[in-house]
Amino acid sequence: MRDEEPVRPALAVLGVFRHRNFRLFFAGQLVSLMGTWMQTVAQAWLVYALTHSPLLLGLTTFCSQVTVFFLAPFGGLVADRVDRRRLLLVTQSAAMLQAAVLAGLTLAGVVRVWEIVALAFGLGLINAFDMPTRQAMLLDMVGTSDLRHAIAVNSMMFNLARVIGPSLAGAVIALTGEGWCFALNAVSFSAVLASLWLMRLTPRLPRRHDRPLDEIAEGYRYSFHHRLIRVSLFLIAASSCFGAAYLTLMPAFARDMLHGSAAHYGVLMAAVGAGAFVGAYGLSLIKERWLVAAPVIAGAVFGIGLMAFSQSQGLWQAVVVLVPTAMCLMIQGGTTNTIIQLAAGERFRGRVISHYSQAFIGMMPWGALILGALADRFGVREAILWGGSVVLASSTLGWLMRRGQVWKLENLRTKE
Repeated sequence: MRDEEPVRPALAVLGVFRHRNFRLFFAGQLVSLMGTWMQTVAQAWLVYALTHSPLLLGLTTFCSQVTVFFLAPFGGLVADRVDRRRLLLVTQSAAMLQAAVLAGLTLAGVVRVWEIVALAFGLGLINAFDMPTRQAMLLDMVGTSDLRHAIAVNSMMFNLARVIGPSLAGAVIALTGEGWCFALNAVSFSAVLASLWLMRLTPRLPRRHDRPLDEIAEGYRYSFHHRLIRVSLFLIAASSCFGAAYLTLMPAFARDMLHGSAAHYGVLMAAVGAGAFVGAYGLSLIKERWLVAAPVIAGAVFGIGLMAFSQSQGLWQAVVVLVPTAMCLMIQGGTTNTIIQLAAGERFRGRVISHYSQAFIGMMPWGALILGALADRFGVREAILWGGSVVLASSTLGWLMRRGQVWKLENLRTKE
């Protein structure tokens, strides 16, 4: 009978929306992330318009993300100790204030590069606590059985915003300037704050410990003694540092390599978002027996895609290459996130996710500095080509590290 037919795998991912808290989370985050991507694009374009320096582009990205590298373990520790919803209310409110200050300075026509860098650094401080808390709260909202679908939908939401946000930013910059992108981002935070207020989650009792540094060290020991988590973190760190940092050079690539405008930059970033959106949906379709192998394969194809993108001569040629390239990075990041959340015990989940944040987000600023310096000295194309080569090599090494191991999905969760 028709009503007894199983849900098709292609549509199974939508089952996650039966959770009221996740529906609220999705709606609020989608609006907020569109604003965040508008600010990201406008900030990079403004820095390059003021300085014409790939190195300063890299420095701005470095300052906005390096705090995640150093402070994410503390953010993960806090996420393991306190009520996560209340912590997100604090971090999202602080991010709204940061965007409002940047908008005010820019619209007043008095903004300087050092102020942009300082505010980017402040946002990085906020994200160091926001990211691991937001990721750890996914399991609180949907439970273990829907975790993979929640991660996939969350990634699709992130990248849908990545498609819409840069496209809007390109138009807004062309019509009114960068300041209104920052202002719209500040307003967009009201959506996620409202969704957090409306959620109904079981309160988490505060968990205290007299020695927080010991807990952080314990978390690192847990991650690095768990072979699957260790290899997964190595792969995503290499791809993030030497590969994902190519996004930092996108304004220079659009303006100097393709001789384009802010609209061209917006199209390139939208192509990245479209590819990542497809990759996020593909994450939900990956069969369980391929889950552990997927990060290695996706990382290798990502490296090859970067090398091809570096040689692009026209806008649409670049777009065609960017879509599958971004798709593979998203599959690598999403499968890695799924693996470590399933592998980590509940007591360590926030800290292990903070290590993922360090590897994925925290390594980008180091890559931004490296690729920015290489671009300054040798050229933008050469820097991206070199980064793609390193990603391909690291994926090959990751495959060799994986050989001889039987890692099945049902054996991922370890005893605490």
